[in-house]
Amino acid sequence: MTTQQLPMSVPAPNLPARVRIHEVGARDGLQNEKATVPTEVKAEFIRRLADAGLTTIEATSFVHPKWVPQLADAEQLFPLVSELPVALPVLVPNDRGLERALALGATRVAVFASATESFAKANLNRTLDESLAVFEPVVARAKDEGAHVRGYVSMCFGDPWEGPVPVHQVVRVCTALRDMGCDELSLGDTIGVATPGHVLELLSALNEQGVPTDVIGVHFHDTYGQALANTYAALQHGVSTVDASAGGLGGCPFAKSATGNLATEDLVWMLRGLGIDTGVDLDRLIATSLWMADRLGRPSPSRTVRALSHEGPESRKEQ
Repeated sequence: MTTQQLPMSVPAPNLPARVRIHEVGARDGLQNEKATVPTEVKAEFIRRLADAGLTTIEATSFVHPKWVPQLADAEQLFPLVSELPVALPVLVPNDRGLERALALGATRVAVFASATESFAKANLNRTLDESLAVFEPVVARAKDEGAHVRGYVSMCFGDPWEGPVPVHQVVRVCTALRDMGCDELSLGDTIGVATPGHVLELLSALNEQGVPTDVIGVHFHDTYGQALANTYAALQHGVSTVDASAGGLGGCPFAKSATGNLATEDLVWMLRGLGIDTGVDLDRLIATSLWMADRLGRPSPSRTVRALSHEGPESRKEQ
């Protein structure tokens, strides 16, 4: 990458010195693909992401194949990447999923809750309270086994069936997950309707209810072009864990209005310009996203990938 292609680093006040990127491309990014992605391609994707410097890479989900056929190969995939020197969280929707993950040596798991009744019904076929009740023994057992547990909360800012989601409703679900023992929370803007003021209001409300900023991650979708603005607002509040998907892959199979995740490359570009360390090699990351885009048969949605893939080191174009 030439110096002309690097953003000038101009640190802004009161931002984290380092951000941990929670890479979700291999799970959230691929789960909605209609054509089955071969297991070895997924494994190679994860290896390349690790080689690019990402230290947390969500590998797969131990969900029933009926619900997410793309991830039906979890038992085959995880052993192919489990020796990588990175954190490899996996999604576990219930006790059976947790059992499958633990049997393969997973040490970081995640449960996936909803902030709304409608999405709990669509995604889990349960009421909100029923779904939380299912997660309680899962989280307890995971903690007993020494696993790190992340709690995803979807529809934190808006729901396609219910519209805007009251902040207090999101706080209730988040505090319930914390009370169960979740080590970390990820606030999901599943349909991409959040704006920066809304983000700051929710973060402040969580703090007021005893949820510290250092256990919060943010997960923005770019449906309305707000993902980076919302991320910047979260950084200003002190959040230092940001979910992103290499190449901007992903959506949500249960919410048709959900478009792609925040692209990891776009996030790294902004953070580099702010002088915030990520440990990510942008050239290698772009080469990885181009490699995967070639296998999926379509160009990457990431603006940074598109902008930087036409010039510069040939390593970016390696197929």
